[in-house]
Amino acid sequence: MISPRPFPRRSGQWLWPALALLALSLAGIAIHLALGFATGFALDSRILLALREPGALATPIGPSWLLQSAIDISAIGGFTVLCLFGSATVLFLFAFGRRAEALLLAGSMLGASTFNALLKLIWQRPRPELVPHLAEVSNASFPSGHAMTSAAVYLTLAVMLAQTESSRWARAYLLAFAVLIVLLIGCSRVYLGVHWPSDVLAGWCFGTLWALAMFAINARLHRR
Repeated sequence: MISPRPFPRRSGQWLWPALALLALSLAGIAIHLALGFATGFALDSRILLALREPGALATPIGPSWLLQSAIDISAIGGFTVLCLFGSATVLFLFAFGRRAEALLLAGSMLGASTFNALLKLIWQRPRPELVPHLAEVSNASFPSGHAMTSAAVYLTLAVMLAQTESSRWARAYLLAFAVLIVLLIGCSRVYLGVHWPSDVLAGWCFGTLWALAMFAINARLHRR
């Protein structure tokens, strides 16, 4: 199995400051959302209504196949798929002697899920009732668990895979694909009417912060 390649020294001169700036920016956005959502966001309602047919709020806009696609994409960020996919990857890494990576991925899955549950318990934001839900939901709305855990898990995994590649384009492709998947998962939750857009934005922020923390730990372990 290919050993992870450390980032070149030249890139390290700007990589860590850039990551620190990104983390601070995401933290600021997440805190703003966490403190401000109780007063309501007018844009939240506008976006949800814009995604439904006027006069028929139970019908989403777009072709008929788009609803099923949104349900399928949403499932990629759900507990069942993430648990199966993540657990299989963790076991695979352990089997091939990559214990550090296995522990980090497990920490990303369990940590992000636990943190998300804690945040939901603290804020207890109700699910949007402005439009009918097109998927089953049961817990609080803020932050989006699908958006947060998928960002934490898929971005952590993408960074791990990227570190095994010497090609800059290969690393960029892996990271870009993971970002695309995370964005689609979050957008699908809004399209299905089970989350306010601000829930999803906060989930992306918290999940990305968690993935950045995993990246920092992984890089430090490999330097040691």
